[in-house]
Amino acid sequence: MTIDMSQFYQVFFEESAELLEEMEHLLLELDVQNPGKDALNAIFRTAHSIKGGSATFGFNEITETTHILESLLDKLRNDELQLRIEMVDVFLKAVDVIKVQLAGRQFESEVDAEVVAAICLRLNQLAQGTPAEAVAAQPTAAVAPAPAAEPVPPPSPQPPAQSAELVDPALENLFAILTGTAVAPEAESSASPASTEVAEPYGFYAELPPVDHPDNAAQATELAQPPTEAAPTRRVTDPPGIDKRRSNDRPDNEATSIRVGVEKVDQLINLVGELVITQAMLAQTASRVDAALYESLRTGLGQLEHNTRDLQESVMSIRMMPISFVFSRFPRVVRDLAGKLEKQVELKTVGEGTELDKGLIEKIADPLTHLVRNSLDHGVELPQKRLAAGKPATGTITLRAFHQGGNIVIEVGDDGAGLNREKIMAKARERGLAVSDTMSDQEVWLLIFEAGFSTADVVTAVSGRGVGMDVVKRNVHAMGGRVEIESALGVGTRISIRLPLTLAILDGMSVSVGQEIFIVPLTFITESLQPAKQDIRTIAGGGTVVHVRGDFLPVVALHEVLNIKSKVTDFEHGIMVIVESECSKSAMFVDNLLGQHQVVIKSLESNYRKVPGVSGATIMGDGKVALILDVDALVRTVSYDEAKSSV
Repeated sequence: MTIDMSQFYQVFFEESAELLEEMEHLLLELDVQNPGKDALNAIFRTAHSIKGGSATFGFNEITETTHILESLLDKLRNDELQLRIEMVDVFLKAVDVIKVQLAGRQFESEVDAEVVAAICLRLNQLAQGTPAEAVAAQPTAAVAPAPAAEPVPPPSPQPPAQSAELVDPALENLFAILTGTAVAPEAESSASPASTEVAEPYGFYAELPPVDHPDNAAQATELAQPPTEAAPTRRVTDPPGIDKRRSNDRPDNEATSIRVGVEKVDQLINLVGELVITQAMLAQTASRVDAALYESLRTGLGQLEHNTRDLQESVMSIRMMPISFVFSRFPRVVRDLAGKLEKQVELKTVGEGTELDKGLIEKIADPLTHLVRNSLDHGVELPQKRLAAGKPATGTITLRAFHQGGNIVIEVGDDGAGLNREKIMAKARERGLAVSDTMSDQEVWLLIFEAGFSTADVVTAVSGRGVGMDVVKRNVHAMGGRVEIESALGVGTRISIRLPLTLAILDGMSVSVGQEIFIVPLTFITESLQPAKQDIRTIAGGGTVVHVRGDFLPVVALHEVLNIKSKVTDFEHGIMVIVESECSKSAMFVDNLLGQHQVVIKSLESNYRKVPGVSGATIMGDGKVALILDVDALVRTVSYDEAKSSV
């Protein structure tokens, strides 16, 4: 029989990515002076599992690399070699190389053969006990994809069997795995991956037996031989990353979690959003009927609203992931970059279990990377400078996440030099930015987010071009969030990112302007008020400000900005919604406040086109479309500096 093995590729790629992340984490946590056997065995098992899976699918280049890595790890765990710090460095580079090889197979991208050969050579040298100086003297290519003649082709499908009795043993074992039991591989030979006919079948699914078991000692070192009919059977463990906890009344072979495509979850969330809108429309209609005559209808709709909200929260929780998925990548970033900068840095993480929408998890990684690199380069000082300032030689970078209200706050803090106000002001004047000595510290700190702005004296591979922090600001704003900075010279800096919990649902305040209804995100609103006539001032150029507790805030009249006929034009007769954007406040003038709602966000750009000052849309209970305002864009229509200086 013939089976298209490509249908199982994606599972292998996902599992291998998880295993490599686990291996990197274990390597970074490894105590070089006293590595525990459990840690070394765990690292060995990850390499062994990837090797088995790649051999099953015929990804021979991945099999060979992981086999060499596995051989060195085997010598370490059997005390044939002593672990050294340079070995950990090479292991981490090997992880990078295997990631590139996996990407080459998954996306048919180019892989630099010289890079692969270089890391395999270094691993072999370390396995042979070559002195560190000799290994370090070998040229090493950068671990990055490079142009090749053509992409690596996917493996050929398995040849058809002659009869049902002649099914390939690897495929037979694959069937057993998918149905719950698998044939255990026999003792492994010492043959190289290239000479082995059938590798350990679908090995990335199987967890190795205990290393210290006498019957399994040989099994944990080399590739498996094809299983025989007389081989005993055993139950396969869950794939890596699958929750292994079992309930008392659950069969042993029934997993407690499943892997579902993100597109299916997104479709489910979209359908629940439509259900929420429909429920709101029914409730709006029912509010106009006689409650005495239709008491049972009103009761049923109330229960429907309760159940719909519970369903919505349950479905949204499916997309929630712990922030540790992002935090886990930074120990490696800090380790590598601190070494390049010759700095001593300790990374601390707090609140790794804080959950965030998967869409935000994917988008927040890049801004956080920029912030961590910035703290390493500009924040934490060199050891000698820290000692001279009375600080410990080792600096600290702290990643912290926590929920606050309906938002998640992610902080990147360091105990470094802090921001230098005078230096930032001088650079801003040098670049022609409009600054004044009366600016608050918060306004000065935000200058570092200007495109092309950098206080670095020398352009290096790490920083100096001013292309990092503006990316942070732009990406965070695109997620509906905002950035705040606290800093003290000589003490350190803390940058906070405030984000909504999800990109699918928004807590907002509905406001009316003429016949139209708009949604203002609650994260931007600080208060609302009806101003007195004497608090309204007109400034040069036709602008307007309102006096609120000692501050003069620029007024953003929505009916003027959006060109809408308003029912209320006198400022003292309408409502001022005080919004805070980029650490500056403004007063948004509207006709009236209608109420607070949790609304389902619909993309206006994908369904219509991009509209300036609008970030999305939603459907209200009466079926009307309400636009969700882009507060940052609207506030930028009024010059805060001009308003303040003209009063």
